[in-house]
Amino acid sequence: MRLLFGMILGAALLAGIAYYHDTSLVGTPGHSARPLVNWDVVNDVTRGLSGRVRAEIDRWLGKERI
Repeated sequence: MRLLFGMILGAALLAGIAYYHDTSLVGTPGHSARPLVNWDVVNDVTRGLSGRVRAEIDRWLGKERI
């Protein structure tokens, strides 16, 4: 029962996040103008996010990127 609930919750979260991105974030400065309809767009968005997080962690730790 928990497995089924987790799968339904995961699908709902995925659909909700994609809907939020497509309706409110698209078109704002610094965000992609393409909706999240294929894996290429999702890959671009997550690479940008992970790069910003990695740069912020490096800044906190005082590391320099080579």
